[in-house]
Amino acid sequence: MKRLTSDEIRQKFLDYFADKGHQIVAASSLVPGNDPTLLFTNAGMVQFKDVFLGLDRRPYDRAATSQKCMRISGKHNDLENVGPSPRHHTFFEMLGNFSFGDYFKRDAIKFAYELLTEVYGLPGDRLAFTVYETDDEAYNVWTQEIGVDPRRVARMGPKTNFWQMAETGPCGPTSEIHWDNHPEKGAGGIIESLTREDDRFLELWNLVFMQFNRTEADPSHTGRYDVPLPAPGVDTGMGLERIVAVLQDAPSNYDTDVFLDIMDATQEILGHDDAFRHEHYVAYRVIADHTRSAAFLIADGVNPGTTGREYITRMLIRRAWRFAHKMGVEKPFLSNVADAVIQKLGSVYPELVQFRDAIQYQISAEERNFIRTLDRALAELDERIASMEDAGNTVMPGEDAFFLHATHGLPLEITRDLLREHDLDVDEAGFRSALEQHRLTSGISVQEFDDVRIYQKALEDLKEAGILGPQGVVYNPYDYGHLKRSTKIAALLVDGSVSKSILGDGSSSIEIVLVETPFYVASGGQVSDMGTICGDGWEFAVQDVFQPVGGLIVHVGVLQRGAKISQGERVTAAVDTTRRWDIMRNHTATHLLHASLRNVLGEHVRQKGSLVAPELLRFDFSHNARLSEAELKSIEREVNERTLENLPVSIAFKKLDEARKEGAMALFGEKYGEDVRTVTVPSEDGARYSYELCGGTHVQSTGEIGPFVITHEESSSAGVRRITALTGHGAQAYINKRLDLLDTVAARLKVEPDTLEERIDGLLEELRTAQQAIAEMNETQAGNVVKNLLSQAITIQGSTVLTAVVQAADGELLGWMADRCREHIQSGAVVLGANVDGKARLVAKVSTDLVEKGIRAGDIIGQIAKVVGGGGGGRPDFASAGGKDPAKLDEAITLAQSLIKEKLR
Repeated sequence: MKRLTSDEIRQKFLDYFADKGHQIVAASSLVPGNDPTLLFTNAGMVQFKDVFLGLDRRPYDRAATSQKCMRISGKHNDLENVGPSPRHHTFFEMLGNFSFGDYFKRDAIKFAYELLTEVYGLPGDRLAFTVYETDDEAYNVWTQEIGVDPRRVARMGPKTNFWQMAETGPCGPTSEIHWDNHPEKGAGGIIESLTREDDRFLELWNLVFMQFNRTEADPSHTGRYDVPLPAPGVDTGMGLERIVAVLQDAPSNYDTDVFLDIMDATQEILGHDDAFRHEHYVAYRVIADHTRSAAFLIADGVNPGTTGREYITRMLIRRAWRFAHKMGVEKPFLSNVADAVIQKLGSVYPELVQFRDAIQYQISAEERNFIRTLDRALAELDERIASMEDAGNTVMPGEDAFFLHATHGLPLEITRDLLREHDLDVDEAGFRSALEQHRLTSGISVQEFDDVRIYQKALEDLKEAGILGPQGVVYNPYDYGHLKRSTKIAALLVDGSVSKSILGDGSSSIEIVLVETPFYVASGGQVSDMGTICGDGWEFAVQDVFQPVGGLIVHVGVLQRGAKISQGERVTAAVDTTRRWDIMRNHTATHLLHASLRNVLGEHVRQKGSLVAPELLRFDFSHNARLSEAELKSIEREVNERTLENLPVSIAFKKLDEARKEGAMALFGEKYGEDVRTVTVPSEDGARYSYELCGGTHVQSTGEIGPFVITHEESSSAGVRRITALTGHGAQAYINKRLDLLDTVAARLKVEPDTLEERIDGLLEELRTAQQAIAEMNETQAGNVVKNLLSQAITIQGSTVLTAVVQAADGELLGWMADRCREHIQSGAVVLGANVDGKARLVAKVSTDLVEKGIRAGDIIGQIAKVVGGGGGGRPDFASAGGKDPAKLDEAITLAQSLIKEKLR
């Protein structure tokens, strides 16, 4: 066996398949692009899913990747095993090679065996294999062509050796390659051990052969509904961490250079000796795994938060910190561990280096937030654990776990960890019920496949008929000089079926496919174009445009004029150019805004979503604090400076890998192909001011944007802020409206606009003087009322009792009157009520000696507030309340006097 580093092992894999004609494809984001069916990318095939479904095409038919993967939710949840297990991780790298209708079982098997034995140097007699029980083809390749001893090849059932994307759709047999940890046991027991799935073998590589399309659910795997695919595919996956452990002869994945560098850095940061680290190996593994995962998630735009993917990032950071806290750590340190992750993997995944500042900022902020709440959370949990043990309960109710989560920021996973340390557990179903709006889901949606299948068939029919070319509809929304284009109707669609003609009634929605279209399809936050399609005697209003499958553009709208539309007609497709230009101004402005935000607030700022519409732009970005007025002005000023410089907006197509290495910003959750469209706005010194991957439409120079105005800044969600802004026509209308308002106010105050501020300052000073005079008058009148009230007080058992309904402008004045009355009473109680703006207000003050006798202001207020239809309370010496029925104030005050008398007697 060859001793190789993890970097060498990864690179040799990619080099081998490159030599075999595979396109080396960069890893896709951990957030599956445009795929709501998955929480995270959990396998190498995720970025090729549409290719396997026949909904997308690539310029290559064989590929290889080293893919970033997360398995932390749904059926793929390894969280609880991370640390104690030698091979479980939340984040891992999956090495894979893929064939899209090119080679099949024979080549896939030969490639895998040759790489393992000849490139990596693994001895063939330490490998064992499984195939699907009816897959004679794969079995024969292993035993007859490769020459593997049949005693090393086990035929297995569908549970282990049959793969399917869903109940219906692409599926096929698999073949697994295993490493023999105990070769001394001999070949005789290999098949039995593989069948038992015992510890003798470690699965290294899974070869999936997508051979069939399952037309109906077949849980018994009879095969009767499996129709052979016209172009079968291959999807393989080998965990990098596992093959590294084998090649480095390590007892666990954590004893390889994949993790040792990170754990060495952790030890140096924390100042532990080797013995301490060895004693706390589980904590060290958790810290290394979770920090690695959090760094990659943040680099892909998933910041710590309270729901969905963001909750996972928060939970990982907090769980890592909790393990550190158990070792006595008290100060934030995980951002330094993240630096070790970046140093280790930044050359392979450049996004780690590109977003280093964001990774450090988000991890440090989350650590600090958790540290502030951890002691209170643990104290609360300890009390609940003690109560459970006293009562003999072994399962914490889900509502209690939810309280710890919602009130103290303690993730369910940490609560569960701590409970299990006491041999207790938690009702997770109850927790999920209490937190239903945050429920995380994963898996492939069968419905999604069914929804697009009808459009896929329509596209294939149009291609076969020669109406559309191999690439489908000619889509070019970027030729701004030809937004009005002559073309033909390729198809009229009714419920997904192609129709020869349609009779429009002016209200029913119609779907039209053109041979060529200038209309932009909504993507990346930019809305679709609108416009018209005109034929002989008819006009169709395009209200929306969408792409259900790759290559098929559908225009949706109603027939405004005329009655009949026919397939094959020559038509004129015209985009609403005024609307398009407003959209382009707003889209380019979002790029300038993004760059300005990063310059003013810091490199941690990442786009989290946007809306680019004709009337406004809306931009969501990661930031943990409200923007000050000065920051907003600085951002707005910087964007306007870039527009006044009239900088060119350059469009270029590049390889995704190249653009990422150059620092191009990518949109969170967007799906990118191998060739990407980049949009660059330079700075005056020639450097890049803004550089983003973007398929949207843009102006040709920043001067075309016109004025830029920020109209609103607010919170969008936890850790995410939102800016709404206007450009061009919208901004000009907004500015004109503000100027008109200024003129109107100046005219009403009979001054020139230039002196308006001075006039307003004068009016405000007059108002303050008047308010002060009114307040003084109210206090004088209230003082007279106090004197009158004190004369009405009664004495009971040597204590003064004053209860009355008074007139008071507000609750503050009512409280002031009670204080003044109480100051004149050495021993006693004061209870006052007033009608304040149609609501009942009550206040009670009680002297210390009466409190000691059991007369408490809070008790009195609590009872009399019910009379006026309200509630309230407070301290023993002071309490207040409100109510909705001021007509019963006299009744409430009378009750107060009775309660005090009863206590005193």
